[in-house]
Parts: sequence; structure tokens; C-alpha cells
Amino acid sequence: MSKRDRPLGQPQLRVIGGDWRGRKLSFPSKGSLRPTTDRVRETLFNWLAPMVVEAQCLDLCAGSGALGIEALSRGAQRCDFVDTDQQAIDAIEKNLRSLGATERATLRTCRADTVLTGDVRWDIVFVDPPFEAGLGNSLLNRLAASQCLQEGGLVYFETRRSAPETVPEQRYEVYREKTAGDVCFQLLRFRSA
Repeated sequence: MSKRDRPLGQPQLRVIGGDWRGRKLSFPSKGSLRPTTDRVRETLFNWLAPMVVEAQCLDLCAGSGALGIEALSRGAQRCDFVDTDQQAIDAIEKNLRSLGATERATLRTCRADTVLTGDVRWDIVFVDPPFEAGLGNSLLNRLAASQCLQEGGLVYFETRRSAPETVPEQRYEVYREKTAGDVCFQLLRFRSA
């Protein structure tokens, strides 16, 4: 997308690896959208490198779509994007169209918990809700109860470092963990009951 095609002042993110490395994607300018930083995404996808290829992914509370698009760029078979904000979903769809990746994605405008029905099973789920919403722990519990994760499936979980949310240890093992600024991010491995 050239500067001419982008509305003035619209923020952008950069795909940092894979087939679309270096591509810039626009997303809505909203205070509630907080895309995962390049630094954090790079660390996360270094952790996921051997597992993301051919994976079925879910980007819950997708926002800018940065995590799901990065997964597709690095070889994920498909990604489902879910967000309550129609403007965010429209921007993700536009970005996927510009990348020629619409057939590898589904987009839904709804609450994150409504897609956790057990109808689809994912290998990797990105759980990065707005910090102020306090949804992280309840989404992890709902995800574990839903049978939507493959056994040994991975969950990326991002919280505010200064107000972390707890991980339900009976269902998830902390596989990797790191902090960057006021962000605490973890890669969790799912354990079925």
C-alpha cells in the first residue's frame, strides 16, 4: 500500500518475517487498538518457527490482525480472525486482500468467546485482548473448556506487566515467557483434562 492510498494519519504495522516480510499494512486509528510490537512479534515467531508452518490458527481479539497475518506470512495454513469492532475486521480483510490471502482466512465480527464452540480445532491461538477489558483469564478458561485446541496446542497470551492476569495452571503449561516494557507475553501449551 503506497502512501497515496493510505488515509492521512492512519497507523501502519510491518510484517516482520515470511513471504510478506517488509509489507506495511494499515489499521484503524483507535485508542483501543494496540498492535503487538515488532520486537514482541519477532520473539514470538522465533518461538513458533517450527510449529507455525501448516498450522490452523485463531486470532482472538484480532484488532490490527498483526499476529494472524504474521502467522500466515510464515506458512500457517489458515487463520480465523475474530474481533468485536467491524472497522478492525474490515481493515484486516482489506490487508488480506492486498496480500492475496483471503482464501486462507475467515473473519468474524463477534465476541471472542462466541467462536469457542468446539466446532473447529486450532493448533495455535493468539489471545491478546485489550488490557483494560480484563478478559484474558476468562478467555483462557473458556478456550480450555471448549475443546477447540488440539492436544498440545499452543496459546500466545499477552497481558500488562504491571497488572498480569493468571494462567489456569491445571490446563496450561508455560512453555516460554518474556517481558518487554509493560507487556508480559507467554507461550502456553494446552493440556487436556
